[in-house]
Amino acid sequence: MITIDYQSKLPLYEQIAERFQTLILRGVLPPDRQMPSVRSLAVELSINPNTIQKAYSFLEQQGYIYSVKGRGNYVSDITALAEQKKKNILKEAERLLSCGKEMGVSRSEYSAVLDRLYGKEDNSDDRTEKP
Repeated sequence: MITIDYQSKLPLYEQIAERFQTLILRGVLPPDRQMPSVRSLAVELSINPNTIQKAYSFLEQQGYIYSVKGRGNYVSDITALAEQKKKNILKEAERLLSCGKEMGVSRSEYSAVLDRLYGKEDNSDDRTEKP
């Protein structure tokens, strides 16, 4: 479920937190599901439990998980958080597209990037309407 890249410049706790964020946002870890215990995940990944605890604290601060005293950590209902993140991504994409347009990047160049990104994994887009 979680893999560590020891060659990465990102701290271990950030790598762990990012991976859990992805799993939660994609729905792999549904709301109210219990997270692996700090101890068990530390043993599984062969890293210090304090690193796992730091990742969990970070996730809790961001609203991805919540803790129940004496019970552990659980996945939050992140519907609103996911929607806000999506809006932020679209806003950033719009900003980048605008900058590119000012620099002379054409619509067809952007389309090629979109086709490359979405063509490989998402064939259910509105492209299915084309003959």
